[in-house]
Amino acid sequence: MKFFTYKTADDLREHISALGLEIPLETHLKKVLEPVSVGGRSVGNALAIHPMEGTDSELSGEPGELTFRRWERYAAGGCKLFWGEATAVSEEGRANPRQLYLTETTYDSFARLVEHTHTVHRDARGDDSDFLLGLQITHSGRWSYRKPLIAVHNPLVDSVTFVDRKKGICVDESYPVLTDDYLESLEDSFLNAAKLASRAGFDFVDLKECHTYLLNELLGARTRAGKYGGSWENRTRFIRNVVKKIRETVPNVMIATRLNVFDGIPRLPEETAQKAVSQSGPPANGFGISHENPAQADLTEPLKLVSELKALGVKIVSVSMGSPYYNSYLERPMEKPAVGDYPQPEHPLYSVARHFEYTAAVQQAHPDVIILGAGYSWLRHFFVYAAEGNLRSGRVSIVGTGRGILAYPDMVKDLMETGRLNPRKACIADSHCTNLMRAKGNAMGQFPAGCATRDALYAKIYKQAY
Repeated sequence: MKFFTYKTADDLREHISALGLEIPLETHLKKVLEPVSVGGRSVGNALAIHPMEGTDSELSGEPGELTFRRWERYAAGGCKLFWGEATAVSEEGRANPRQLYLTETTYDSFARLVEHTHTVHRDARGDDSDFLLGLQITHSGRWSYRKPLIAVHNPLVDSVTFVDRKKGICVDESYPVLTDDYLESLEDSFLNAAKLASRAGFDFVDLKECHTYLLNELLGARTRAGKYGGSWENRTRFIRNVVKKIRETVPNVMIATRLNVFDGIPRLPEETAQKAVSQSGPPANGFGISHENPAQADLTEPLKLVSELKALGVKIVSVSMGSPYYNSYLERPMEKPAVGDYPQPEHPLYSVARHFEYTAAVQQAHPDVIILGAGYSWLRHFFVYAAEGNLRSGRVSIVGTGRGILAYPDMVKDLMETGRLNPRKACIADSHCTNLMRAKGNAMGQFPAGCATRDALYAKIYKQAY
């Protein structure tokens, strides 16, 4: 089914109105290009590069040739906040064999990447004093590529967490969960990665708490025993401890977090979902979900967490939701599903509006925190009008795109030079980038990911993969 059929912004407005959704479109652009104060730094505009993995590191975790190419294109494109993609803090916590991995051994290559990125931005834009560069640090938890490393059992999610994909074997109730001792030592792994990131020249580090990776899973681990599960204090212990350690040890680096405010539940074939729920009842675990109706959001705890993290010194929060592994439409509204996914179960405008609504709730509850919004890429070249509308109404501080910038890295340059975005360069949400992330059949066990629709290099790679 083709969803995106709009020729003009008025066509899009008309459909938004017909659906009764709140997606403001402002075609007179001003706020998107105005500076934003972030942690005492002036950032040159309100358009950001959201973290989007290229799965293109060396097997050691060093940035590869294609990593440098992507970052060059991003740096020259005009966005003034560059949120570098997921970088593992431990080997066993990598999501794929070509995920970036920051260690003392790989440090020099990251330092070169930072220096090169600043040089390219300065050469292209004339000034990098208003350019903010960060790095997302992560542990992939149950989605680690070597084997699942789970914090807590969740029958619905366990049923899509593969121990052996070829044999169809998933996590069951006998599968071990990570020990408290492991998690306690992992706190220092995050601290060490933050130290290295700061030394390499990154302005901020993002502690990744989204998309059902480990830190996100801990937030909803109500049935976990021990000091990292059960009560609110225990479930937030890990993130609070890591923030405190970084604040005390690396005071010059800003701390950010990309936070799931709504995990949702897996959208499985109906009989599988019914079986899982009948066996276990509604899921006790999960973050930002209503426990009377877990398919609905309850933002009480996410808003509370933002308040506590703000008090500890976190300056930037990027709002996200869902999981790419079982309800990707929540995270990234799409035109076509990725390989192995089901079609978009609702019109993508509902998914976009949900992002905007929940982001606005966080921003309005915490007007003194820099809140980044997501969910814009499906709107293609019209996304900037929604960005302007949300910025004007105080529903967000900065707008980021991930898939959008992968397809159209020079979007801000075009916007500044022509006053509009080029529809022939925009992301069309066809999921080819995700398909490449899921393609494993090459010598390195992972194909590099990029926009096969807009970038000829990745079109060639796509043909090799599929």
